[in-house]
Formats: sequence, structure tokens, C-alpha cells
Amino acid sequence: MDAQTCLKKLQYVGVLNFATVGLDKSPQVRCISAVHYEPDALYFFTARGKEFCRELLHDGQVQILAYTRYKEMIRVSAKAVVVPEEEQKKYRELIFQEQPYLANVYPGSTREIGIIFCVRDMQIEYFHLGVHPIFRMQYTIGNGEKKPKGYTITGDCIGCGTCAGVCPQGCIEPGEPFRIMQEHCLHCGSCLEHCPVQAVRNIKEEV
Repeated sequence: MDAQTCLKKLQYVGVLNFATVGLDKSPQVRCISAVHYEPDALYFFTARGKEFCRELLHDGQVQILAYTRYKEMIRVSAKAVVVPEEEQKKYRELIFQEQPYLANVYPGSTREIGIIFCVRDMQIEYFHLGVHPIFRMQYTIGNGEKKPKGYTITGDCIGCGTCAGVCPQGCIEPGEPFRIMQEHCLHCGSCLEHCPVQAVRNIKEEV
């Protein structure tokens, strides 16, 4: 698995969930399929009059989520930026060519109400629930930044093994201290709740 494969899987899913923050600070989610994919970027179409467009122009922060038939979750966190004016027509025509149904939604010259955004610098989270143990990994494209998540076991560990016994995925192995195999961790927090000496920490608190 790698970042480019994740983008290909997004393309196979087709309809993606785009999450933004509304101008009133409320959570907003849309289903978007008017997307063109490249190895290091994705381009998408929306109309300038839509609230979605206003939210993107105001802040640009977006999360894109897809779930495959194989129980894979792919989440992209990035900032969407407006494509330069001289490239708008090129990508608009590409998207309409690749998604013929759009001609029914925006026939003829009415498609010019659209605006093309690009997502390039991405943090990608891949989470496969269809295997045991589960598998998760983070990837980046461009200047995307990995953000630590999950739990870690500190030097306060006394080696009792309680954490390993309550881990749903069996992804904690003995050591000094015990170690969480991060690629198989659910981030459920069971180890944190059951550790008798509070040796487990949220990774975000350790950074």
C-alpha cells in the first residue's frame, strides 16, 4: 500500500464524502463525484453559488472520506485551493469528459458556473477492517504532514501484561516496556483504561 494506491482506490469508489466546516461553524458533509485524479493531486468541480464553494473559499480545509467494498477506509486531510484561472477550463472539460452524467446537470455553457479546486498537499490515512489484525497506516503527498494518533506505552510499564490481555487485536507485544504495534492498533483505548499504573499515554500528549 502507498499514497498513490490510496488515490486509485478513491477513484474506484467514485462518490466521495467531503467534510468542511460551515460559515456558522457547523459540520457539513457532501457527496462529490465530479473529480479528476492525478498521481499527486485530485481536482473537483462545484458551482460558485453553493455553500460548499463559499466554505472552501473561506477556509479551504477539507477531509475526504471513502469506504471500499473490502472494508477499507481512506481519509484525506488537506487544504483545497482554487485552480489558477488559466487552468480552469482545462480541468473543467476533463471532469465533464470523465463524468458524462454532468452534462445532464450542467448542460452546454451552464457548466461555466463551476469552479475547480485542487487538493495536492495531503495527509492520507488508510484503515483496513477486513483483515485480522486490522491494518492502518499514514501516507503523505506533496507537503502533507503526518499527524500522530493512538497510544504508546511509556517507561512506567511494570510488565504485567494487562494491556496485552485486553487488546481486541492482540497488537501489544512483551518488552521493556511492552510495545503497541501501531499498524494494527484500533485506537480504542482499552489498554489506557486498564493499565494499573497509568503507563499508557495518548500519543498526542507525548508529542
